[in-house]
Amino acid sequence: MSDLPPLIVVLGPTATGKSRLAIHLARHVGGEILACDSTQVYRHFDIGTAKVPPAEQHGIPHHLTDLVEPDQVFTAGEYRARALGALADVSGPGKVPILTAGTGLYLRALLLGLADAPTRSEELRERLREKIRAHGAEKLHRMLAKLDREAAAKIAPQDAQKVIRAIEMRVLAGKPIGEIHAGGRQPLQGYRVTKIGLAPRRPELYERINSRVNAMLSAGWLDEVRKLVAAGVPADAKPFQFIGYSQLRACVLGEAKLEEAVAQIQQSTRQFAKRQITWFRKEPHVHWLEGFGDDPRVVSAAIGLANDSSA
Repeated sequence: MSDLPPLIVVLGPTATGKSRLAIHLARHVGGEILACDSTQVYRHFDIGTAKVPPAEQHGIPHHLTDLVEPDQVFTAGEYRARALGALADVSGPGKVPILTAGTGLYLRALLLGLADAPTRSEELRERLREKIRAHGAEKLHRMLAKLDREAAAKIAPQDAQKVIRAIEMRVLAGKPIGEIHAGGRQPLQGYRVTKIGLAPRRPELYERINSRVNAMLSAGWLDEVRKLVAAGVPADAKPFQFIGYSQLRACVLGEAKLEEAVAQIQQSTRQFAKRQITWFRKEPHVHWLEGFGDDPRVVSAAIGLANDSSA
């Protein structure tokens, strides 16, 4: 195992400072950073997805952001393919890949592999899209519930993209999605993985979330959304379903007041953080550190773990 190259994973809920810690580690061990975030793969959606601006990257190469346009479909399988390519580019003498993981599904896809799911059927997808246009996304979700109740319980009714994919898989494979996911995986091999988890106290995390939302707005988040709307990014583009972007789009269109939208964004982000915590607590072999990624004690402990990984 000691002969394998290291892969450091920094994981945890939103607003815990994963990117800051990853930059500290990269500067210390000669690393490059790979984002593992389903929101950061979309171009032009920058402030609300917490992409690290170039001026704050301290010269550390960052990978796996800005991969597709907002109206394109991007899956966990596509992320895995891109991530494997990025790992191949980063790995080598004097290079340590450091993964910042906020999307548990993407992390699982990379480390454990993906099930042998059926390929896309554009004909079936278009029929399902027509049903959404005619009857709404919630009716399609009810259809999924009849086909696969367990799968439907894990998908929000308004997430049309995931509902369509779930129905597609269930119909084409002829078996429940849980059975599909149970087999056919090919785990990542050839790396010595060290997982570092950030786990600040819940009240402090919620306070940090509220402050970060305000900071994003001060950095021009509303103006960013205004430009996206003016540029003609479709309302049903996946990034406009992200927390914050949907609420601020409503503000731009005069359908909501900013003060109410901010409170809703903060609440939704706190709820999202709770779901992330639940997911990541099931992740095995994590070195959990109590605090944020900019806490000197956390940085020191993480550097120690990174040194052990790179030795």
